[in-house]
Amino acid sequence: MKEENPWTTIHSTDIYQNDWIKVREDKILNPIGKKGIYGVVSFVNYAIGIIPIDTDLNTYLVGQYRYPLNCYSWEIPMGGGIKNIPPIESAKRELKEETGLEAKEWENIMTIHTSNSVTDETGYIFIAKNLTEGEAMPEETEVLKVKKISLQEAFEMVMRNEITDSLSIAGILKAYYLIFQLK
Repeated sequence: MKEENPWTTIHSTDIYQNDWIKVREDKILNPIGKKGIYGVVSFVNYAIGIIPIDTDLNTYLVGQYRYPLNCYSWEIPMGGGIKNIPPIESAKRELKEETGLEAKEWENIMTIHTSNSVTDETGYIFIAKNLTEGEAMPEETEVLKVKKISLQEAFEMVMRNEITDSLSIAGILKAYYLIFQLK
């Protein structure tokens, strides 16, 4: 059964736009009919995340300083995927770009809405296997460190709140479950 939308949009105004995001403000009637405003951040690209897993059940994390948070962050390899290109193609590009790895086996393990109270961003997370190493080619804004750790340790980093990125948390937990809990 399809749920009815209890919100009514009266008017939308674009507030800001750049190459990555668009911010709009909607005048709305909320589910009880009261007037209000709602801010929505729309992303130009999809979010793409990859959990590379080698034959010894190791994975690769990417570390970088995240400007909006003003702190260093360990994450799965990830980036943006242009919406008119299949997400798998963007995942292959991002994995190579950030880690130098290429994979012969790919599995889309989840679709995620990263923060659905304020954004319409959709993310796709893949497991990449049968890896070969190469040279990373990060973008000019990326000063990255790549570290190889066991999937078990990545799971433990999530549990200790050492990994806080939503795409990374969701992907690591799902990959861990698929690999260890379904055996």
